[in-house]
Amino acid sequence: MKIEEIIKSNVSLDDAKRVILNLMYTQNVVAEKFYETLKPFELSGEQYNVLRILRGQKGNPANMCVIQERMITKNSNTTRLIDKLLLKGLVTRNVCPENRRKMEIFITEKGLDLLKELDPIVVEHEQLFTQNLTSEEIQNLIQLLEKFRTINN
Repeated sequence: MKIEEIIKSNVSLDDAKRVILNLMYTQNVVAEKFYETLKPFELSGEQYNVLRILRGQKGNPANMCVIQERMITKNSNTTRLIDKLLLKGLVTRNVCPENRRKMEIFITEKGLDLLKELDPIVVEHEQLFTQNLTSEEIQNLIQLLEKFRTINN
């Protein structure tokens, strides 16, 4: 369905506006479906992202700066996210012995187990959105999105 039909626009949209609206609408569709996927686990997309970042540390701690740098949603309140994950027992937070102003965040065994359970569900979610595309189309889309994000200042 064309974006004009989705937003019920009667005016002609230029290509730049159509691209932006399509990207924004598609991002919302993907995000809504992802949040539905995570809802039974009482986890937000941002919390899931933090857990994946910590799992990627392979047992090494991550500080708040590392987590913020790697977040997909850069404006997330990382401290609040960590606090919520702490309450769920999915992460631990310790003061760094070398620098008492620095906090070290670790994923717990419970957090790793949750990610193991979520991994196939997340793969299914990702495949839902790519199933209508060929491998070549997927590669082209990736390349175009990466090119699109490159803004010359």
